[in-house]
Amino acid sequence: MTNSVRRVLDHLAAKGHEAVLLAPTGPEKYAGFRVHVVRGARLPFYRDFRIGLETRRRLRKIIREFQPDVVHIASPATLGYQAAKVANELGIPTVAIYQTDLVGFAERYDLPGGVRTMTALTRRIHLRVDRTLAPSTASLRQLELMGIPGLARWPRGVDLQQFGPFRRSEELHRRLAPNGELLVGYIGRLAPEKELELLTHVQALPGVRLIIVGGGPEEKHLRKLLPQAEFLGVLHGDELGAAYATLDVFVHTGRHETYCQAAQEAMASGVPVVAPRAGGPIDVVSPGAGFLYPPGDAEAMTGLVRRLVDDAELREQTAATAQRSVKDRSWAAVNDLLIRHYREVIAERLLPEASGELREPLTKEAS
Repeated sequence: MTNSVRRVLDHLAAKGHEAVLLAPTGPEKYAGFRVHVVRGARLPFYRDFRIGLETRRRLRKIIREFQPDVVHIASPATLGYQAAKVANELGIPTVAIYQTDLVGFAERYDLPGGVRTMTALTRRIHLRVDRTLAPSTASLRQLELMGIPGLARWPRGVDLQQFGPFRRSEELHRRLAPNGELLVGYIGRLAPEKELELLTHVQALPGVRLIIVGGGPEEKHLRKLLPQAEFLGVLHGDELGAAYATLDVFVHTGRHETYCQAAQEAMASGVPVVAPRAGGPIDVVSPGAGFLYPPGDAEAMTGLVRRLVDDAELREQTAATAQRSVKDRSWAAVNDLLIRHYREVIAERLLPEASGELREPLTKEAS
């Protein structure tokens, strides 16, 4: 989520637009734009995650002073709900980005009444905005079933300078696999909704070294559960690019991904992907670029990983297809589309009969 917000701000700056950011954490400025750090609180079961809890009074003051043409609500929850209400009061068009499956999040954390609460919150937020942009056809379908109107698809880009086969490090590979093992890795948050316990089956495969990149509340538990895995911690920039490209197979386990940017970055790095046949990966993992398995099916997942590990030719073909499949998914193109959505919701407020030409039908073909 943070990465996509940064990419949007970078693009707005490059195109000469003005913006301010309101967030529960952040620097004083980003891309030349002011950042208002608002009030927030940390979740007791996930200390690394901070939610915004700002009052509408302060939000109204900041928004009135800036006088935006449109309010972009990124991954809306409590702060996004308040911002949507303020924007409506002030008559400002709104675009909300459906980026986090709050309902799936509540399911996985087994919060009492959480699913009902998160479903109601999702509806309250997205019924208040002019347009909701979701990254995948699965997310669009989920929102459509909740009765959310004004839906359109907005995917995610990938940085082909940061992620590519040229980042592969044979030295790093030898260090992580001193006995010639193949590296099978997961890169992402270490949290319960990621279903990382499935990796115990991958860890047991002969000739495989399991690599874990990332941080989160499950790290301590996972280090005990996966004693043979190598935990590299949270990586950024060139180090992250090298970690992806040095893998031989990328595996993802969580079924609640609205997009699965990690799978896309692995593909850009020339690494075949094994991911659940659910949510974002259905769109992200193109035919031939990897394999999808029934969510939660450890045997099916492990069988697909083993197939890639045992067949060097298949692994090479899949890696090449993966890289080719993302070559046109630039952030510039994705964010140009976002600006067109901004312009369209502004026009619809001025001219209610505006057509909404950017919206996609909720069909498989539209992906």
